[in-house]
Amino acid sequence: MRAYRAGPVVVATLVLSTACGGAAPAAYQATPTVSPLREPLAGKVVVIDPGHNGGNAAHPEEINRQVDIINGRKACNTTGTETDDGYTEHAFTWDVANDLKPMLEKLGAKVVLTRPDDKGVGPCVTERAAIGNEARADAVVSIHGDGAAPGGHGFHVIMPGLLPGHNDDVIKPSRRLGRAIRDAFRAGTGLPYATYTARNGLQTRTDLGGLNLSKRPAVFIECGNMRNDGDAAKMSDAAFRKRMATSLAAGLRRYLN
Repeated sequence: MRAYRAGPVVVATLVLSTACGGAAPAAYQATPTVSPLREPLAGKVVVIDPGHNGGNAAHPEEINRQVDIINGRKACNTTGTETDDGYTEHAFTWDVANDLKPMLEKLGAKVVLTRPDDKGVGPCVTERAAIGNEARADAVVSIHGDGAAPGGHGFHVIMPGLLPGHNDDVIKPSRRLGRAIRDAFRAGTGLPYATYTARNGLQTRTDLGGLNLSKRPAVFIECGNMRNDGDAAKMSDAAFRKRMATSLAAGLRRYLN
């Protein structure tokens, strides 16, 4: 009851004050509304694909199942690689993805992960591509760590090659995305371009189902060579992984803006 009565009293006072004095008292004068700054990635959808999964090795019958990737057939998924100390690629990609996700969300993006944890099996490369397609992603980034010969080091970004009639529309935007990711990753981490593959940190491939089947701009990044001692030490370090995630966020922001 008391709360109900308070409303009319306040309103009456306000009406009386404005009626008798012309301008409203300072306490009641309208103040200009300041619109909050628009989040730079508001309205954008980013799909993060952490490569592989923690349960893959225990289910070879599932991950070895052959799936159609348009120009051939490949295994549903793989186990990935690991460092000499046993830090697995699936754990690395999951760790980086979980550093990256809140950074993008803070910028206003809607973020979709292709797997909910690091304990499951798959999903197949076909399903991972479908997640990006169904989300109508503005950008898809698949995070990986390479398992090359130990003498090679550095990172590289993989972009989709043209499969006429299938991915024509995403080739150019994927290349822009790839360059933006490459440049930001190099600047933010200080890591060199891969010494053992690609050219200037960029590579085009048509044998990866996640890229072949994507209808949205998509790239893979091999963040380093997990078989190389120097790269492995950085990739195993939580603080350095956060630098990697920050660099990826910067590249995505540059591309999406």
